[in-house]
Amino acid sequence: MTKERIKLRMMIVTALFAAIIGILAQITIPLPLVPITGQTLAIGLAATILGAKYGTISVILYILIGAAGIPVFAEMSAGLSVVVGPTGGFLVGFIPTSLFIGWMLEKTAYTFKYAMIANTIGMLITLCFGTTWLKVSAELSWTAALMGGFVPFIAVGLIKAALASWIGITVRHRLAKANLLYTVQRPSNLPKSV
Repeated sequence: MTKERIKLRMMIVTALFAAIIGILAQITIPLPLVPITGQTLAIGLAATILGAKYGTISVILYILIGAAGIPVFAEMSAGLSVVVGPTGGFLVGFIPTSLFIGWMLEKTAYTFKYAMIANTIGMLITLCFGTTWLKVSAELSWTAALMGGFVPFIAVGLIKAALASWIGITVRHRLAKANLLYTVQRPSNLPKSV
């Protein structure tokens, strides 16, 4: 397959994942300050399946589409006001989260064990960004910000990390086997850090 075809295929898959994030974002359980959504599951899936570069591009594309006014954020919301509003830190936190998950899996191995570690740390990255942003933008105390933007999401975040890891690794291996996903294969005699 030519380099141009690989690039085109990955661009299509990246755009598809931006759409998947928007679709899963509509699965919401309302809470007082920040709702529980399918966004974080979708972010974990994108990074686990696509890796650091394309997973992060899909997240950035998703945020840009929402900021431009297309209602892809949770509860069919959109606009730059959502990105800079009290819950915008969670959206912004998705960028380093996807970058970290993909980077860690590229440096270790695409297995459930490493995916679970990466997605769990990724969840904590998102929660830290979101909670800090919530505290500052809503002028909350640290206790209120932690109780509204961090603590309620830990248990469900671990469940979503496990789902993203299991589904993501399974889908990644199947897409790679079907030649629908470009993956760089390491020769077995090279150390994993190469």
